[in-house]
Amino acid sequence: MKLIKAGVIGASGYAGAELVRLLLMHPYAELTAISSKSYTGKPISELYPGFYQLCDMVFSDEDTVIAASDIVFASLPHGLSEPLARKCYDAHVKFIDLGADFRLRDEQDYREWYKLDYHDSELHELAVYGLPELYRAQIKGADIIGNPGCYPTSIALALAPLMKLGLVNEQHIIIDAKSGTTGAGKGLSDNTHFPRCNEAFAPYKVAAHRHTPEIEQTLSELCHSKASITFTPHLLPINRGIISTIYVDLTDEAILEELWSMYRLFYQDEPFVRVLPLGSCADLKYIKYSNFCDVSLHMDARNNRLILVSAIDNMVKGAAGQAIQNMNILFDCKEDSGLMYVPASF
Repeated sequence: MKLIKAGVIGASGYAGAELVRLLLMHPYAELTAISSKSYTGKPISELYPGFYQLCDMVFSDEDTVIAASDIVFASLPHGLSEPLARKCYDAHVKFIDLGADFRLRDEQDYREWYKLDYHDSELHELAVYGLPELYRAQIKGADIIGNPGCYPTSIALALAPLMKLGLVNEQHIIIDAKSGTTGAGKGLSDNTHFPRCNEAFAPYKVAAHRHTPEIEQTLSELCHSKASITFTPHLLPINRGIISTIYVDLTDEAILEELWSMYRLFYQDEPFVRVLPLGSCADLKYIKYSNFCDVSLHMDARNNRLILVSAIDNMVKGAAGQAIQNMNILFDCKEDSGLMYVPASF
């Protein structure tokens, strides 16, 4: 088949660089151009020496990337992707946004949580939320895709079977999640500075994290009712990975083995969701550098409460890998093309 010409805007950031890494190994894609406002004119291998002699492509400008591509990935802070999406749409170039600009359907939610407005309503009506396991049919014909956030990916995939079948109290969902420091992006902050985060472990943005409305949006669509969550993220002193522990009250008494069988059936045709054997627990170590989401189920029978644990690599399934999974769907490639890597085990 003809190679997909792929460009990356914002390739100097962590998620952008991860896109470059994965696209270089994709059998049906060709990395055609990359851009970075801060490093224009410099080779990416100067910034990330691991690319040396594998990819010495020079950072160019955004218009060059769009002109050279069939699909553009934008890995930028919120508020910067909308005008790029318009340029791509007018040029008949597919656009996948790894930022937050096209994740929320309700502009009021975006205004409340991101303190910005939408300026091009047509684009937001066209945009599709890009969680393949739940929105594959809509993704297939999309021109603009809002790639999900990392926390929302790990949480939605863990909860989807229960929410869809109405087996839990959707008004009482407790989520305790932990992320590696790459989730905060490349910009330095006091919390991610090495002396501050090394050998430390603490929650942040308690009950105020911007992924909250995105999580509630997906869960509400799954259960056809307004879902409400209590979400507490934590910062782990590691580079990559997200582990989410989720507590849900079951609406009726249930047997763990039956719930587990239901999960296995729900995800039996999904290449990247692994429902672990009963007695096992999802672990960050065993999803690293992969596009897998591992989910384990645990029963607190005394309280009729199910505890779910999910683990993803926030840079892959939580960002770049999922974006490429969406590209594969858009261009009718086998969905796991360029993504079927065995996770590191040590």
